Amino acid sequence: MKQLSRRAALLGVGGAIGWGVTRSLTPALPDLRGVSLLGPVDDTLSLNDASGLSQTPIAKHLTLRDDAGEALITRLRQELREARAAGRPVNVGAARHSMGGQAIPRQGTAITFDNATVELDSATGLYRTHAGTRWSQVIAALDPLGWSPKIMQSNNDFGVAATFSVNAHGWPVPHGPMGATVRSLRMMLPDGSVVTCSRDENEALFGMAMGGYGLVGILLDLDVQATPNQRLVPRFEEMPAGSFATAFQTAVLDPEVSMAYGRLNVERGRFFEDALLITYRATKDQDDLPAAPGSGWMAHVASRLYRAQLGNETMKSFRWWNETTLGPALGGGETTRNSLINEPVATLDDRDPTRTDILHEYFIGFDQFGGFLQVCRDVIPASYQEFLNVTLRYVAQDDESLLSYATVPRIAAVMSFSQEMSDRAEADMQRMTQALIDGITALGGSYYLPYRPHARLDQLTRAYPRAAEFAEAKRKLDPDLVLRNNLWDSYLGAL
Repeated sequence: MKQLSRRAALLGVGGAIGWGVTRSLTPALPDLRGVSLLGPVDDTLSLNDASGLSQTPIAKHLTLRDDAGEALITRLRQELREARAAGRPVNVGAARHSMGGQAIPRQGTAITFDNATVELDSATGLYRTHAGTRWSQVIAALDPLGWSPKIMQSNNDFGVAATFSVNAHGWPVPHGPMGATVRSLRMMLPDGSVVTCSRDENEALFGMAMGGYGLVGILLDLDVQATPNQRLVPRFEEMPAGSFATAFQTAVLDPEVSMAYGRLNVERGRFFEDALLITYRATKDQDDLPAAPGSGWMAHVASRLYRAQLGNETMKSFRWWNETTLGPALGGGETTRNSLINEPVATLDDRDPTRTDILHEYFIGFDQFGGFLQVCRDVIPASYQEFLNVTLRYVAQDDESLLSYATVPRIAAVMSFSQEMSDRAEADMQRMTQALIDGITALGGSYYLPYRPHARLDQLTRAYPRAAEFAEAKRKLDPDLVLRNNLWDSYLGAL
């Protein structure tokens, strides 16, 4: 059986939370949310994130490799006490692929978990994993046993707890965010106490922590749903973009479809006029599934072709032809569920120190998809940004997260831009972002919070009407505000 990754077959890109290459300690641009980072940082320690634009001074950075037992709990309590006494914040991260300092505590203690454990209970279909486990490690543990993560981000580099903390989604259907598959978790609260949270125990804390960006507590371990790995075969359907929402909704409701996503044509001459729907269905033969491979040479070739689109409309046309014609011919054979999702960020490295990959993500109801297309046509081509890709996914309604971005079933549009690392490009990106948010929220949609902090505060509260409720609950839980990051400092702390 020919094993091709989804990106190798379709030259695709895009993770739910940012796949730009982390350029730690690079020269920083001014943060347009009001915290100046212009020029070199004086502090001896600083952290950056996937944007390369969030260099932030910190007081301390430590990596913890203990399992989720008493040794780790004791150390975390010690760090919380020291930080509280010093009046500095604490934040725990994994890959730090967010793009606006959402996993960095300014002048605080940054903790990185690097201690993977995955234990599967095949009788219940649940696996227990440490908060710092990466999705690649989950797949490596489950795949030989015939299982797969039920929902994960589309890149395997990210931490499991980080995915829960940003409420990220994937492209299996018909599901909501990954948090919908978490049955229970253990979390250390800001006062050092350890609690178990689920839909039956500490339910309010569970809903706060899902999409709470580490502001509620420090996750220790999680019990998460798995699903049987499957041999799948894809189908490809090209159509006018205006027909996509109906076709996508039909596919999502089809019980035979287990994975689905879409693309839009990004050529300037036909910007957002054409769509491609890709669906995956299980084959009859489910015996002797092969091991899930990592990235092969085709994925790296695909990445180079993707990069060749930069400033080149001919290559954008070629890539669309490849996705709709050549790609299905080469990648239309059987694969496995785990093979499709076992793709690292590294294959998308742009290797250009003068540019950075920036993600946007917007969520729109099926009945407003036509209006969304028009907003994007009106705003994006008029910017100075290099628009390279959009992936369309499904997100089921999420009534659990206090900061839910899918209060109704929605199409998630993950957009990738290549941005020049300059002040003018950053200002243009901010202008374009605010225009998109205004247009999309006017249609009842929302935007995703882990990316560049370019939105205005009123835009955040329009997209997340329970944000003030979250902030109030956070202050009661953490009166000293010991768990903080740039999302709190720039937005939620002002509510």
